[in-house]
Amino acid sequence: MEILFLPDNVTVEAESGEPILDVAERAGVIIPTGCLMGSCHACEVEIDGGQTICACITAVPPGRKKMTINLSVDMDW
Repeated sequence: MEILFLPDNVTVEAESGEPILDVAERAGVIIPTGCLMGSCHACEVEIDGGQTICACITAVPPGRKKMTINLSVDMDW
């Protein structure tokens, strides 16, 4: 799968089931983290222009060819 990280416009290939934080690190993209359990929401990102998820507990979904991850969801972090 091809993942596009916004606003940096960085594209990287990823495998289904791969942790999003690992994909971001490999791409040189920094996603802030806190608890690493999804409860603090420091790693909150928006996927495909709509759904907001916690990157620390989310993996690359199966069955898709492309995905966009927008890091600029919560500017307070």
